Amino acid sequence: MQYQRFVIEPEQQQGNLIYLNDAQHHYLRRVLRLSAGDRAVAITGKGKAWIVQLTPENAEILTAIEINTELPVTVTLLVSLPKQEVDEIVRCCTEIGVTTIVPVLSERTVLNPSANKLTRWQRIAEEAAEQSERAIVPALMQPLTLPEALSQYDSLQKHCYFCTARHNVPLLAEILPHQLTPQDSLVIATGCEGGWTEQEIRQAQEANFQLVSLGRRILRAVTAPIAVMSLAAAFSEAMTQEP
Repeated sequence: MQYQRFVIEPEQQQGNLIYLNDAQHHYLRRVLRLSAGDRAVAITGKGKAWIVQLTPENAEILTAIEINTELPVTVTLLVSLPKQEVDEIVRCCTEIGVTTIVPVLSERTVLNPSANKLTRWQRIAEEAAEQSERAIVPALMQPLTLPEALSQYDSLQKHCYFCTARHNVPLLAEILPHQLTPQDSLVIATGCEGGWTEQEIRQAQEANFQLVSLGRRILRAVTAPIAVMSLAAAFSEAMTQEP
């Protein structure tokens, strides 16, 4: 039987009870129209999940469950922020399976998000994780400049790719089937409107990121991260598909 899902903080689980906050009360009672005695699935967003039964004030844990909907690889997206539609990037990439989203402030980035924006994006990630029945809620990191973002990831331990247009570089779709193995970690960077500058491309190469293409067409800054996640999900899940 399918149950409605909601995300909790790990510390809300105490013994066999989950203590609900006001926002969760509103969501469960007013939005989902659930009542005391109804059941739902509570997830921590960090891998733990339970079937719970609502009480008048909180939720009682009935049984722990295992959710096997995550990709066999972890994917960190370095997203040079477009001027608009970041909500759509967060929502779609969460549904497809992203692990971490790092907003990047590149030379051509116009948007410098406020703390309220980051909170909104994290909430969208939670909602998308609930809707797509994920065990993990992606982490929305603090914005970084491109040099800061590049320096945070060790290309010797992860597959690091830098998506660029109008360069004679391999297709990401050609590379992934040959380089991916289960449990791998991928770091993939996509640009904002106008793409990366030549200086930024050199910085990526110096950081040992592999330059890749998403095809001959020029994708919108909103489309590119979604295309990247679609490729990563398709190839990684095909790799572990049982015959």
